[in-house]
Amino acid sequence: MASSQLVLQSVEFAHPGMTEPLFSELTVQFPHGWTGIVGPNGAGKTTLLKVATGLEGFATQAGSVQRSGLALYVAQRTDDPPEMLEDFVWAPDATALKSRLRVGEDWPERWSSLSHGERKRAQIAVALWREPAVLALDEPTNHIDTDARQLLERVLADFTGIGLLVSHDRRLLDSLCSQCLLLDPPAAELRPGGVSEALAEQTKEETAARSANDALRQTERRLKAEAQRRRVVADQKAAAMRGSNQKHKINPMHDHDGRARRGLARVTGKDAYAGRMVSQMNQRAGKVATERAQLTVKKRYETGIWVDGASFMPRDFLLRLPAGTLPMGFGEDVRHLHFPELAIGGTSRIALTGPNGFGKSTLVRHVLQQVQVPPEKLVTVPQEVSAEASQALLAEVKRLPNDERGRVMTTISRLGSRPGRLLESALPSPGEVRKLLLALGIVRGPHLIVMDEPTNHMDLPSILCLEEALAECPCALLLVSHDEAFLEGITTTHWHIDAAGGSDGSDTVLTVAQA
Repeated sequence: MASSQLVLQSVEFAHPGMTEPLFSELTVQFPHGWTGIVGPNGAGKTTLLKVATGLEGFATQAGSVQRSGLALYVAQRTDDPPEMLEDFVWAPDATALKSRLRVGEDWPERWSSLSHGERKRAQIAVALWREPAVLALDEPTNHIDTDARQLLERVLADFTGIGLLVSHDRRLLDSLCSQCLLLDPPAAELRPGGVSEALAEQTKEETAARSANDALRQTERRLKAEAQRRRVVADQKAAAMRGSNQKHKINPMHDHDGRARRGLARVTGKDAYAGRMVSQMNQRAGKVATERAQLTVKKRYETGIWVDGASFMPRDFLLRLPAGTLPMGFGEDVRHLHFPELAIGGTSRIALTGPNGFGKSTLVRHVLQQVQVPPEKLVTVPQEVSAEASQALLAEVKRLPNDERGRVMTTISRLGSRPGRLLESALPSPGEVRKLLLALGIVRGPHLIVMDEPTNHMDLPSILCLEEALAECPCALLLVSHDEAFLEGITTTHWHIDAAGGSDGSDTVLTVAQA
């Protein structure tokens, strides 16, 4: 492993067309080991990885990036095979990595038929084989099943260079990371510990700052109100005294010059005293306002959505599918998925689980071909959306009528993203693309939502928002996921695919169970 160094000094970066930079005066020195990069979708996590590893088109507008040794970035998307994949599969020194991550030697030739989980393992295996000094991983556990995830975690734990890890996988971040960089543009803060420790400490500090701010605001209001009250009382008394003195002075039968002078002195003294008290109150209020201004109280956006307009179909079933068999694979590698009679009701909540390569995506494609739902009432969110399709989707949203675009952006906001920053971006992040697809469908009142790996590319707060939204959705759901905790809070029917019992292990079978 080559000697490594990675230091960002006063870095500023903005994408073309952005009115504000993603990062400003960002200074951080990354130590050896893994650092988690944590923040909401659109906060610039992927951009930071690209800036740190020196990808073309990601030069900073200000500041500098000091790095030494080979720096590699492993992208979220798995559209194309990684550079040097073929060299890797035939390299004598790659045998151990191929075994540990279960990479097949025929994968370069059949990349298009690999599952996204297999592609992700290939990406990471090639990167580790090249022995980088700096390795930046963008959502490495996307698409990976439980067994493969455990393999990956063990391999990454052995990496001795400088590692930057963007992930929604809380367990992975806690297991691997000794510190986390929390992004909240344009600010960023490096905190010790895994993501659970870092976020808990951040939440504790934010709660304390918010409580202190509320207390100071109330104190400031009381001081200003008291200053105003004293000013009014003093003015009323002074006016009354002056009126009394003036009445005595115009009485020709009595000479009250001495009394008037004494009264005027008393009034003048009281005026001065009242003025000093009002001034003191205002000064104290000003000090409290200054103290408040020194607090950092982050704005919190409303989260949680109600899928307004969504409804179940006015009949019992969206799908009734007789038992059957589906082919999987190509050529001599054809296997079969056997499934029983399947049904999707108007308010069904179905989880589809199983190892990678066992036919989940094959079954979903078949279901979508057979389901009886009007196209505008069907929401589908695939595992991956290409960069070109992502740009086209964002352009479509920008062309929507103002009222519909506003509803979409409100939904995006309540799923944890900043609508303004999203509309300014040239290419939305994969997490934002998933939110856009879901939001577009939600505002049109879906009857069925089908999501393949719904938590992939999502940040942790967004996952909680999504879980709440789907749990309350008054329509049917079919969710394909390895995230058991996410599924447990939403679904009531379990479709699980496993190896067919009694066969040679090549065929798979689907079973159905109720929660």
